[in-house]
Amino acid sequence: MAPATMDSKKLALLCRELADNKKAEDILVLDVRKLSSVTDYFVIASGTSQPHLRAIVEEISAKLRDDHELRPLRAEGSSGGTWVVLDFFDVIIHVMHTETRKRYDLESLWGDAKPVKPAKAKAVAPRKKAAAKN
Repeated sequence: MAPATMDSKKLALLCRELADNKKAEDILVLDVRKLSSVTDYFVIASGTSQPHLRAIVEEISAKLRDDHELRPLRAEGSSGGTWVVLDFFDVIIHVMHTETRKRYDLESLWGDAKPVKPAKAKAVAPRKKAAAKN
């Protein structure tokens, strides 16, 4: 998929899914379009250790690069630290150690932002058993 064809909400939800692939905790997508002129969505996810942060950041970066030809405009912090920010312009991803996330409390800072829920998987109807022929 070409980068220009992915809208910001779809990108934010994809980043959420990619973080979830690596068992990120407390993943939150915030719609900040009405509150910020800098970006459309924040994705905030927690990791429990430096290797966990590194795995989450690598999953997001590698899949967006390889599958969608997307690279962050900027990346701040390091996966050896406690907070990494990936800036994809319309979507900014914050991957934070649990304690760092509690300390900075971005959810409260952006408390007026509307949370975006991932689309629920469609329920698959159970198959009907074929009528037995006598």
